[in-house]
Amino acid sequence: MSSKLWGSDPSKTAVIRQITDAITTVSVPFLRVGLLKFGGRATIAKLSSGGLVVFSPTVLTEEVASTVTSLGGQVSYIVAPDIEHHLNIGPWKAAYPSARVIGPTVLYQKRQKQGNEDVPFDFSYSSENKNSIVLPEDFTRDFELEYWDGHMSHEIALLHKPSGTLIEADLIFNLPAHEQFSKTDVDANKGFWTKISMHLFTSLAGKSQQRFLWYGASKGKASFNKSAKILDGWEFDRIIPCHGDVIENGGKATFRRLFAWHLAAAEAEAKKST
Repeated sequence: MSSKLWGSDPSKTAVIRQITDAITTVSVPFLRVGLLKFGGRATIAKLSSGGLVVFSPTVLTEEVASTVTSLGGQVSYIVAPDIEHHLNIGPWKAAYPSARVIGPTVLYQKRQKQGNEDVPFDFSYSSENKNSIVLPEDFTRDFELEYWDGHMSHEIALLHKPSGTLIEADLIFNLPAHEQFSKTDVDANKGFWTKISMHLFTSLAGKSQQRFLWYGASKGKASFNKSAKILDGWEFDRIIPCHGDVIENGGKATFRRLFAWHLAAAEAEAKKST
């Protein structure tokens, strides 16, 4: 199964890149349902305390493990950001047993039903507790976290405050996935289904992704709108998505364009309640 998702030899196709002094990405080829060239990405951020936060971990190859070692080797947190991004948390937790795991409660329940490795979630987010969980100071010093319980995939998004970087899984796609397929013989732009997905999930122009967010991704509109409003209050210019190329600058304007309807709805709701 993993070869269909990430290719037969992830060590040869992963692109490891330092984005900032504190952030390193691991970009890999990834085919959704074996057809759509989405690409995948893990983001490794170094905390001010020296520990590492690993967001949406990809396959733990020797090269990736060596990168972790070069960054200090102390994985403090593993973030499984939604119900789709979790297949590698077992191997990472086994390799770094002291790491604390952050994820949505529905994901833990899904993994139990599927018979995945039993990886306990130290911080398990639900609609009921999302505003009451207190994360450790070493994490909150560098990160803001928002759990999108109104999103179809139950997203957890992070803001790396020191660099103004939004790190997210399936909130925003930025296809085509050039970097993620750059070390393969696969053209990230070609293929009928790939062109369809590129039309839906480009962040550069048009309203296709905006419509998808409004009509497809937002299952609990009121909560989704509130989460969009919270992120709109964050200071960021860069967006690191799991699928597609990194948005190196202009990320806030891109976010506001894609979530414009949700932000307007949140503003209207706020006016009604005053």
